[in-house]
Amino acid sequence: MLHAKGRLALLRDMSSWRGSLFDENLVEVPVDGEIGIRAAGLSGLEGDPADRLIVATALGGFRLVTADRKMLDWPGPVSRLDATR
Repeated sequence: MLHAKGRLALLRDMSSWRGSLFDENLVEVPVDGEIGIRAAGLSGLEGDPADRLIVATALGGFRLVTADRKMLDWPGPVSRLDATR
């Protein structure tokens, strides 16, 4: 969606890009009920429900890599890396 809206520029097609991320040891985490429960319980993170799911997933022991200022500024206990740097 960000690519289609012109907010994210990809240097190659998305399938190829995704494959290269797996080559670099990216781990996809399926959204399950436990993540949904964590997302529903988050406070101080208003707006897009997808942001809540992303943060709730990271709270399961993963590092959140994002350029989204709301997620970077959220005061909760999530390991994060600012992708704008």
